[in-house]
Amino acid sequence: MTLDETDWRERAARHRERAEPFVAGRLRRRAQGEKHPVDDFLFEYYGYSPARLSRWHPGAGVLLGGDASEYAALGAYRSYDAGVGADLGRIPARRDGMEWIRGLLAMTATRPARTDCFGLHEWAMVYRQPVDEVRHDWPLRLGPDGTDAVVEAHQLRCSHIDAFRFFTPPAAPLNAVTPTRETQRALEQPGCLHANMDLYKWASKLVPLGDSDLLLDCFALARDVRELDMRAAPYDLSDLGYEPVRIETVDGKAAYVRLQRAHAERAAVLRARLLADYDRVLSLPSAIREV
Repeated sequence: MTLDETDWRERAARHRERAEPFVAGRLRRRAQGEKHPVDDFLFEYYGYSPARLSRWHPGAGVLLGGDASEYAALGAYRSYDAGVGADLGRIPARRDGMEWIRGLLAMTATRPARTDCFGLHEWAMVYRQPVDEVRHDWPLRLGPDGTDAVVEAHQLRCSHIDAFRFFTPPAAPLNAVTPTRETQRALEQPGCLHANMDLYKWASKLVPLGDSDLLLDCFALARDVRELDMRAAPYDLSDLGYEPVRIETVDGKAAYVRLQRAHAERAAVLRARLLADYDRVLSLPSAIREV
């Protein structure tokens, strides 16, 4: 399919407009040397820049008609007779990685969502940590001793390697499992906040072959999940307007689980869409040909 220039430029403009609320604050803070523990996290942790998030892509198999020189200049594109499109010749080099991600998404989707971790991974990341070495420059709501006491009063149940790897050395042995990169596909489950934030990462790995609308949908979910993550964390973010989810209390746990389940429901829909997008790309011919 080939899009005429008016059509694809309108789509690109709509994408930029939708991305603008996500990227504007990041750009302003970066220029002023400021940081935000919620709104900057996705850009820093996943390493996907505001400029890249703001750029629309037509997806593999769709060509841009008219003057698409700005896309032709991108390394992942090439010119075809009917227009400019994503270079399908790059798929073979990425196939192994895409198939691993596709397998992770599929296996995660088959499992029930577990909601008994209560966001304690953030607490385990500061457990018995000297105050001057705490990961974020925000005060601890309960102080160091109170934070440690919450960890010691609970069973840590983190199943996600990229949360577990930030546990302090004293906290790691307290976890019910020991996630590794090798066991990631066996342990990841759809109630996990980090697994659901990672849908954005897996969508970004499909650029420029994937669905740009889906990328922004995954970003929006990841941003909301990150907010819950930090509201349930041991930090006091009241100066930023975030009311804590006090997971150290019975009511706080119940509130956390309600929000966690709501995010998991949104994530299940996006995970299914992302699986379908990976399947679509993986089914494309590996050789360059006219599309």
